[in-house]
Amino acid sequence: MKYLLWILGLFAAAVALTTAASHNSAYVLLVYPPYRIELSLMFFIILLLASFTMGYGLVRLTFTILKMPAYVRLFRQDRARAKAHELLEEVLGAFFEGRYAAAEKAATRAMELGDTSALYPIIAARSAHELREYKKRDAYLSAAEGKTIGDSTMRLMTTSKFMLDQRNPLAALSVLQELRDSGIKGHVGAMSLELKAQQQAGKWDDVLKVLDQLEKRKSIDAGVAEQLRQQAWLEKIRQQEDLAGLNSCLKSIPADFKRRSKVAATITHALIQHGGASLAQQLLSDSLNAQWDSELVVLFGDCISGDVLAQIEQAEKWLNQHKQDSGLLLALGKLCLHQKLWGKARSYLDASISIVPSYAAYSALAQLAERLGKTDEAFRYYQKAVALVKL
Repeated sequence: MKYLLWILGLFAAAVALTTAASHNSAYVLLVYPPYRIELSLMFFIILLLASFTMGYGLVRLTFTILKMPAYVRLFRQDRARAKAHELLEEVLGAFFEGRYAAAEKAATRAMELGDTSALYPIIAARSAHELREYKKRDAYLSAAEGKTIGDSTMRLMTTSKFMLDQRNPLAALSVLQELRDSGIKGHVGAMSLELKAQQQAGKWDDVLKVLDQLEKRKSIDAGVAEQLRQQAWLEKIRQQEDLAGLNSCLKSIPADFKRRSKVAATITHALIQHGGASLAQQLLSDSLNAQWDSELVVLFGDCISGDVLAQIEQAEKWLNQHKQDSGLLLALGKLCLHQKLWGKARSYLDASISIVPSYAAYSALAQLAERLGKTDEAFRYYQKAVALVKL
C-alpha cells in the first residue's frame, strides 16, 4: 500500500509538471564536447524524478536479492519448527496414550530428521522399556548422552527408573549418585526414586533419612510417610540378629510407634525369639494400658517370664474390664496351662472358644488334653484346629 501511494504521487507530480510546462519556456542545455543536448526544464525535471525512482527501485531490488538466502533459511527454519512441533505432539500423544510402538517409531523419525533434543531418544527409550525391548532401550539412552545438563538429568532419572523396574536398586542408587555428582541436589523426583531404591535394597536407615527430607519439602503425603516410616521400623526390627542389637534398635524408635499394635506385635515376637520375654511383657503391658487391642493381648500369653503368676494376676485385672475378650481369655488359658493350673486353663480356653473359635485356642486345649493323658480328646481338638485353618 505504501509503494502504491508513492507511485500515485509520482504520477500526480508528472501530470502537474506537464501542465505547468505549457506555460514555461525555460530550458536546460547539456554540453559535452562535441555533443550538445537541449531539454525543456520541465522534461529535465521529469527525467530526474524518473531516474530517482528507477534508482531507488534498483537499490531495493538489490537488497532484497542479497537478503533472499536469509529469508529462505528463516522460512525453512519456521517450517522445520512447525513440523517438529507436530511430530512432538504425535510422539507425546502416542506415549501417554500407551501406544508405545507408535511413540518409539515417531521419536525415531524425529531423530532421523536431525532433531538434536534428548527428549526424543528418552521417549524412545521409555517406549522400548515398556515393550521390554531392553537392547533398543539402552541404545536410545546412549543416543541421549552428551547433551545439556537438563538433558543429562532427564537421561539419568529415566535410567534410574528403568533399574528400579528391573529390581536392581543398587544400580539405581549408583545412577542417582551420578546425578548428585553432576550438581543436581535436592531434586524431589530424584529423592522419590531414591526412596524406592532404598526400600528395594533393604536399607531402612536410609529410607528414614530420605523420608525426613521429603517431609521437610512437603513433597510426600503425611499418611503415606507414616506408613513407610512404620514399615521401615518394622523391617529394622526384623533384621536384628540378637537381643543387644534389638535393644539398641528399640531405643531409637519413637515411643508412639512402639505402642502401635502392629509395631508392638513385631517387637514382641522379636524379643521372644531373642530371649527377651520379660521386656516383651513390659512392652505389651504399657501398650495395652495405653490402648486396648484384642489381637495384641493374645501375645501376652506367649511372654513367659520368671513370674508367671504375676502375669496371670495382671491379665485377670484386665479381664474385669474386658470380660468378653476372646484374645485375653486365650492368653490367660496359655498362662494357666504353663503353670499347670489345668482347671483354670480349660475354663479360660473354653470361654475363649465360645466367643470366637480359633486355631490357637483349640491347639492349647489339645496340648492340655495331651498333658492329662487324654489322647483321643487331644486328637479331636487338633482336628478342629486344622478345620479352622482350612476355612
